[in-house]
Amino acid sequence: MSPNRQTRRRESGAAGDGFVSSISSPAALLIGLVLLAGSLAIAGSALSADGEAAGEHVAPSGDLHIAGSVCEAHELRMRQEDDPSMRIEIPSQFAGQWPSREACESAVAAWDPEAPGPNQPIPFSHKHHSGQFGIDCQYCHSGTDRSQAAGVPSVEVCMGCHAQFPKEYDEIEGIRILKDYWEQKKPIEWEQIHRVPEYVQFRHNRHVQAGLECQTCHGPVEDLDKLYLVPDTKWAYGVPYQKLEMGWCINCHKDNHDQASIDCLKCHY
Repeated sequence: MSPNRQTRRRESGAAGDGFVSSISSPAALLIGLVLLAGSLAIAGSALSADGEAAGEHVAPSGDLHIAGSVCEAHELRMRQEDDPSMRIEIPSQFAGQWPSREACESAVAAWDPEAPGPNQPIPFSHKHHSGQFGIDCQYCHSGTDRSQAAGVPSVEVCMGCHAQFPKEYDEIEGIRILKDYWEQKKPIEWEQIHRVPEYVQFRHNRHVQAGLECQTCHGPVEDLDKLYLVPDTKWAYGVPYQKLEMGWCINCHKDNHDQASIDCLKCHY
């Protein structure tokens, strides 16, 4: 090797040794780490921006809510509509449309302990049947236009419809209870809500034939999940009239005197 090459190699090596020794000092090492961290932060921001531009979805935080039934699946979807960050999972066996969301909601509301009115043996919702499905009152309370008593639906009347429903509706507790009554051949012991004293003779057929709507005495049943004695909209002495009391009946008869008698013996005999 020529002397000139040896000289240049020694100079190059000396310069390299100087560079290594310079970066091995604590201050230079700290500066290098700071520069490296800054570079990584910039790169991370660029990747995040690229991800957002590409429409990538970041999984929301919070607990994962897993549906355990079709009704729970309906409820979770509704809650997620109000809170998009809510994480839900709907297993395939609960992803169907039956029972419907309205049926699930009404079954719960009909047994709401905070709602007025007694709990019935079955969580039957007038709102669901009369309001949403539009079932005529006389389909279940047959004979109101022909007899004194309105009557209550029998198990056979209920099963006339529910026997045709998809089996998935058995998820609802009220449907299972109804089918238990059917299999055991037992009548449903409904709780009576609208009651007049024993010394009052009230005839449903006379009122229905006169064109009186069921809601006049029973309230807006098509809007009620849980039935109760709804107060009248008329007020007296600072309180609403209590329906089915003597004064309330007499006022109605006076307002319709061309058809209704106010003779005492018409109702008390």
